[in-house]
Amino acid sequence: PVPSPPGARVPAGAPRQVTAGQLRERGNALFQAGDHAAALAAYTQALSLCDAEPERAVLHRNRAACYLKLEDYAKAEADASKAIEADGRDMKALFRRSQALQKLGRLDQAVSDLQRCVSLEPKNKAFQEALRALGSSMHEKMKTMSCTDSKVEQMFQILLDPEEKDVDKKQKAAQNLIVLAREEAGAEKIFQSDGVRLLMQLLDTAKADLMLAALRTLVGLCSGHRSRTMAILVELGAPRLSAVLGVEHEQVSLAACNLLHVMFDSLKEGLQKDFRGKEDAVVLDSSKDLKLLIKHLLELLALEGASAHGRDNALNLLIKVVPRKSPKETNNTLSLWVIDQGLKKILEVGSTVCGAPGSLPVTENSRMSASVLLSKLYDDLKCDAERENFHHLCEDYVRSWFEGHELAGKLRAIQTVSCLLQGPSDAGNRVLELEGIMDSVLSLCASVCEAHQLVAVEALIHAADKAKRASFITANGVSLLKEIYKHSERDSIRIRALVGLCKLGSAGGTDFSMKQFAEGSTMKLAKQCRKWLCNETIDAGTRRWAVEGLAYLTFDADVKEEFVEDKAAMQAMFHLAKSEDRSVLYAVASTLVNCTNSYDHEEPDPQMLELAKYAKQHIPEQHPKDKPDFVKRRVRKLLTAGVVSALSCMVKSENPALTNSCRELISRVFLALVEEAEDRGGVVAQGGGKALIPLSLEGTEVGQTKAAQALAKITITSNPEMAFPGERIYEVVRPLVSLLHLQRTGLENFEGLMALTNLAGISERLRQKILKEKAVPMIEGYMFEEHELIRLAATECMCNMAMSKEVQELFLAEGSDRLKLMVLYSGEEDEKLRRAASGTLAMLTALHPPICKRIPQVTVHWLEILQALLLSPSAELQHRGAVVVMNMMAAEREVAEQLIASEMLEILSVLAKDKDKP
Repeated sequence: PVPSPPGARVPAGAPRQVTAGQLRERGNALFQAGDHAAALAAYTQALSLCDAEPERAVLHRNRAACYLKLEDYAKAEADASKAIEADGRDMKALFRRSQALQKLGRLDQAVSDLQRCVSLEPKNKAFQEALRALGSSMHEKMKTMSCTDSKVEQMFQILLDPEEKDVDKKQKAAQNLIVLAREEAGAEKIFQSDGVRLLMQLLDTAKADLMLAALRTLVGLCSGHRSRTMAILVELGAPRLSAVLGVEHEQVSLAACNLLHVMFDSLKEGLQKDFRGKEDAVVLDSSKDLKLLIKHLLELLALEGASAHGRDNALNLLIKVVPRKSPKETNNTLSLWVIDQGLKKILEVGSTVCGAPGSLPVTENSRMSASVLLSKLYDDLKCDAERENFHHLCEDYVRSWFEGHELAGKLRAIQTVSCLLQGPSDAGNRVLELEGIMDSVLSLCASVCEAHQLVAVEALIHAADKAKRASFITANGVSLLKEIYKHSERDSIRIRALVGLCKLGSAGGTDFSMKQFAEGSTMKLAKQCRKWLCNETIDAGTRRWAVEGLAYLTFDADVKEEFVEDKAAMQAMFHLAKSEDRSVLYAVASTLVNCTNSYDHEEPDPQMLELAKYAKQHIPEQHPKDKPDFVKRRVRKLLTAGVVSALSCMVKSENPALTNSCRELISRVFLALVEEAEDRGGVVAQGGGKALIPLSLEGTEVGQTKAAQALAKITITSNPEMAFPGERIYEVVRPLVSLLHLQRTGLENFEGLMALTNLAGISERLRQKILKEKAVPMIEGYMFEEHELIRLAATECMCNMAMSKEVQELFLAEGSDRLKLMVLYSGEEDEKLRRAASGTLAMLTALHPPICKRIPQVTVHWLEILQALLLSPSAELQHRGAVVVMNMMAAEREVAEQLIASEMLEILSVLAKDKDKP
């Protein structure tokens, strides 16, 4: 039998027909013969049989060529993009994408691709000609567009004409309008040509495609331009914008959300790109406009006619724009205003009982978004008086439902408690202590109505999470939860009761000696969680609770071991992580942090341990299965099961459920996954490198640092151009530079320097990016570090940075000891350090001859250091020394005379006669 080629995928039991390679050859032959449709079919079939990334990239590139011939330009662009994603230097794919983009009217992007082709192959005349032709056609296009207002009017006429039936023509007009609005001159032209009134007419057509075109054009008009944003807001009116956000069409609602976000940013940040001097003089404080927009968003939350995803988008916007971005900002008046004006409206969403008569339409993410918003508002408060006001408002709201509204009101009150416990838990604990609340929760747990029981059990679970209530619930609720778990006939109730038991059972965390339940109980609970997780007949919302249970139970190393052995359970969890229900993200991330042991754990001081034993204090114990070998095996099993693609999907989520603490957990897991050098290639291949960049730029400081360290590990052992193709490589620089800050650990400094060394050796553009991020002074600082490995890494990094003209000039700066340090390091005992320093000198003397004259001036020991290099037993050091001497003799007569007067000539003569040396 013929062995299977690598990367082939065959259905079980099916006889092998042809290989992907054979199908590709067939496609090539058909393409040459001019049968483009048949060639397309052959390449598509080959893709279904092929797993290997490089082969798939070639097939996508070939399909792009077929689609170009078949004039399906959107698909040609999509396939070429997939090939470029795999290899950012694929010139054929870049050229094909530029052709497709040109036909789609996206000329600016087409030019960008062609410029990349020319930079990769400057002598290719076809690329040069295409770029020239495209440049002139773009120039013509901009000329005709800017020379008169008639073009803008023409686009609006096509879009607003009810008689115009040509769909392509309308799409092109919409696309042109959006592209024009992205350029400042174009945006101003639309604005001055009565464009806002015409865009308002497009919005009022209630046709999704025209509304999308109008909203995306408005984004261009408002971006970074406060005066124009204020004028547009006056003309369109906040009620109209709020109404568009609340429409049923999901894409339109999302586009309106994006527009409002841009408007908020422009109003907040003020004048960045304003060029209209006269009007700027009358621009007043925009806080009124901000509050007007926010007021309408808050009203939308409680509006029955608003769509569920419109409500979610409004919550997302409020999360992004209301709380302060950092504690350094002193003004929190916007948060205080929102609490006074809209806290009860946010609680309306948080207290919604799904399926109850008259309840607001919500998605599975709405209540979680409300919790996140409440938490951010509470965290934004600065003093006890502000927090006390927040508590009173929450208590008044809960009482208003709990008293005098019978059972339906009590359910709303309990649901509000759940929402607060998941958000600002201090406020949740306060309302939980209101008279009658806890008793109602416990009594409703035994209700015969499933919906009522669900609300009460969930509230009990969230209360069990808080240390304040856990002891009370352990005393009062455990027996009740066990009773529900054993005797309820409904899986949806049993699974929640089980999670409550899991939370109470994991109070000891990872401490092996502090277990709440009898031996074996934790394992039984975990087994049941895994069983429910894998049961696809249960709805995703209920199965999410099984992951919640595992997030607590996986503190136990025995549970971790069993979980990673259960491939079906792992894949079911990853599938949930990729689903629409984003409220599961934190539980998935927590479970993975536990399985990879990527939480912080400090080694206890041996002396303190002895003291604790002597004082008969409790000493935390590590489980034997939490030792490094077990952790390493668990990481491998998670990688095999597809953990990276699940994490990458989680990071792409634009949902409030992806909180900063959730991002930190994901960063911790990624760092654990790239710990072993041999696993890093697989992590990158499955999208891990791409996912780490946003994690390293946004979130908690710890989360950003962990993600940056993971990026550094990948950059050190992989080819950075392959790991981060195209423009992505430039995004990696800032996170790596952040690892050089003094508050980072020595290991983080070292790995940051090593990674930057790799990047600095690639191209001048990358070196410029490193310079722009102000990394050079930090690199220099670490050259004085006591730790020899950090000192060496900094010197090697400087060696690569010295290829830049700006860095070369620094070595000649008056009063600087940079050059002296390099010369002295070239004479150190540490051979690796000598190699790095003498390599830097060799490069500096070759690229910047004035340095040759300066070397004899920086230290009296320069001659003996150079002689020692030439006499070294290391061929590499001899070579570097010879290059430096050669450069110095060629650069300056006076220096050459000094070298000849010394013993340098004799040493060089001896070396020249040594036949063993190259």
